[in-house]
Amino acid sequence: MIALERSAWEEIQAGRLTVATATAVQARLTQFAAEAGVDRYTVEMRLKRAVRHAETVEG
Repeated sequence: MIALERSAWEEIQAGRLTVATATAVQARLTQFAAEAGVDRYTVEMRLKRAVRHAETVEG
């Protein structure tokens, strides 16, 4: 899931995010949230924070 979000973030930064990439990320987020029994929004925000702001999450 992190690899998918990294790909999406790189595409966003390059101005070339594709529907396929965005759909893949959302599908995986939805699947993970359902399996874990947690809110998809919460999972998405944590994932974005981990990928986009790794230095603040790790440090």
